[in-house]
Formats: sequence, structure tokens, C-alpha cells
Amino acid sequence: MEKLVSDGDGEILNQVDKVEEDEAHPYAFHVSGPRNLTTLNWRDLINSSWKDPNYKRTVIACFIQAVYLLELDRQENRSQSNALAPHWWIPFKYKLTKTLIDERDGSIFGAILEWDRSAAMADFVLIRPSGAPKAVLALRGTLLKGPTMRRDIEDDLRFLAWESLKGSVRFGSALEALRSACDAYGSSNVCVSGHSLGAGFALQVGKALAKEGVYVDTHLFNPPSVSIAMSFRNIGEKAEFLWKKVKKSFASNPDPEDGKNNHVGLESGSGLSSWMTGLTSWKGTGRWVPHLYVNNSDYICCSYTDPDHGGDDGRAREGEGAGDGDKENVRPMNGNGSSGGSGQTAAKLFVVRKEKQRFMEAHGLEQWWSSDAELQLTIHNSKLITRQLKSLYNVASTQIAQGKGKLK
Repeated sequence: MEKLVSDGDGEILNQVDKVEEDEAHPYAFHVSGPRNLTTLNWRDLINSSWKDPNYKRTVIACFIQAVYLLELDRQENRSQSNALAPHWWIPFKYKLTKTLIDERDGSIFGAILEWDRSAAMADFVLIRPSGAPKAVLALRGTLLKGPTMRRDIEDDLRFLAWESLKGSVRFGSALEALRSACDAYGSSNVCVSGHSLGAGFALQVGKALAKEGVYVDTHLFNPPSVSIAMSFRNIGEKAEFLWKKVKKSFASNPDPEDGKNNHVGLESGSGLSSWMTGLTSWKGTGRWVPHLYVNNSDYICCSYTDPDHGGDDGRAREGEGAGDGDKENVRPMNGNGSSGGSGQTAAKLFVVRKEKQRFMEAHGLEQWWSSDAELQLTIHNSKLITRQLKSLYNVASTQIAQGKGKLK
């Protein structure tokens, strides 16, 4: 080092200092990445690490972190030699094939990562391990740094106001990228994921394809759950519930003949309706099971843990579906109070329950690859998941109605 200085080669010395600075960067993979990570090797051909839910969650979270860093690398003008992002996908034998760019400000908000066959073969992993997707669409959340902050917050406010992100240019870009990946590799070999605002986009593009009968593996970390629209809807539901109670308290006894006729009418079509509901739900919605990862201390996503006691208005139904929510969230009840005879899963909700966590820690992405992450599947149905996926069930109901019309 002294020779470098004495020769007046300050440029080389600055480069050395720069490398050391990059190696100590707080977002460097070896500094803040997962610990005790299993490295893919030939053994994965026999027992794939991707079959381990913890490993899969860790890798997908790292891919989302890479998207955050792609934008930071762009803002800080990092070159390929000192970029931070690649180190978050290279260890898992994936490569970057496409970046999603917001045309409004040129920021990177998403990326497509594909299985890198050549890198895998270099480590004698001759074929893709079972469970490893061929392509992953990863979407970042809000980045409170640089010029992209304005557009990120703009979409945050869009969701806050309308509980929808379809009006954003990012929605169209993400949907097109996901559809292209499914066309190229097949939907069963594609995964979509996101964190925070990115999880909101991932949920809505995944749901859009599910309506078309295309089911993609979906992983959502700290998805947004709070909106003004939802608050007004909750107030309306509570007002409706109270009004019905008031009406019921003043209602006179119904005509016995009317009750008899109603009973006959329901009973005559109940068998066919239940059979068709079960068949349609199996074809339409039972195969799309998004995975949601939430933290009770994160006020942005904690509403997903609010239980759904049955029905869209959240009111408890006595004796109905008591055991359906043992480990997973099941699809909502249909109009006749049954679950369509299928009891099919609508979503898997994983919850971190820690006392006295700060918001930034509870909402952070790092917790999802942390070695001490303690997750559990919820033991109740989520009211918000039911609401988020309601449109899928409405599609199934429309198909049922159309089928009845043809039978007539």
C-alpha cells in the first residue's frame, strides 16, 4: 500500500478504498443477508431445498430485496462491478432477464429473475431442483429515497383512497410481464412476489390472471391492508348490521304459509345448486392460493389478521364452518350458508407475533429471511382476505347462474 502512495497512484488507492467501502455496505449480501444459508449443489437433485417452505420464503424475500437494490444502484450510478443487487440472486442460481421501469420517472420497481442453467451446471446442479420456479416476478415497495419517492407515495395514496392499484402504470407493466412469463414457461413454473406496496401490486395482478383461469404461485410480504375505502365499508357494514337488528326486533311473526313456500323453493334447488357450486369453485378459484406474510406489530398489514366469522359482513353464523379455519383460510360461504361443498383454501396467512416491535422492524423485509423468524399459520379466517378475493367468487357465482339458465 505504501508503494502505491509513493508512486503517486492515488487513483488505484481510491479504487481499493471504494471496494472496501462496498464490501462493508449495510445492504451488502454478506452483511445483511440470510445466515447459515444452504448452498445449492448436486444433493438438491435428490432432496430439493426448495421444498422447504422456510428456504423458499427466504429466497423469494431476497429477490425482492434485489429489486430495491437495483433502484438504489441506479440512483447511485453503480457499475456492474460494484453493484449490490446481483449478489442477492446469484447464490440461488438465478439471473436477471428483465427490469420493470416506471415510465414516469425511469425508476426500477420490479424485475424478472430466471433460473440460470449455466451457473447451476457449474456447481453440478444438472437440472432445476423440484419446486424451484423457472421465473420469478419480484416487485419492491415504497423507497423513501431519490426521485422515485414521489411516484411510490402517489401509488400508496392511490391504494389508501381506493383500495386498488389498477389505475397505476405499474399495474399494467407488472401484469404484462407476468402474463409473458406464464406464456413462456407455464403458470405452474412462475412465481410473483412483492413487499409492501409491491405486495399490493402482486396480489392484484395475480388475482387478474386468476380470473382468466391462470394460477400463479403468489407470495406477499407485509401487504397493505388499510384504506379509506375499507374504513367506510366497515362503517357501512356495522350500520347495516345494527339496522337489521332493529328491524328484526320490531318485525311481526311471518306468515306460516309464506315460510312453508320459501322452504319448498329452497329445498327444490339446493341439491343441484350445491353440486354446481362445488364443481365451479373447484374449476375457478380453488387452485389459486396466495401466501401472505404479516406481522401483528405492522399497522400497514395487521388488518389481515382480523377474523372473518362468516359472510361478507363479518357476522358470526352459528354452527356454520366452525372447523374450516383450522390452519388455512378457506373460501367464503355462498348464499345458502354452505361452503359450496368444497372447503377449499382461499389463502395461506403466516403471522409473526412478537411483543413490542418497532414499526420499521415489523414492516421490514429483513425479518422474512431472519433465522429466528417464528411464523405460524392463522387459526381463523381472515375477513380482509375474503374481501380481497371476493371478485373471484363472484365470477364463480356468475358461472353458476349461467349454468342454471342453460338447464332451464
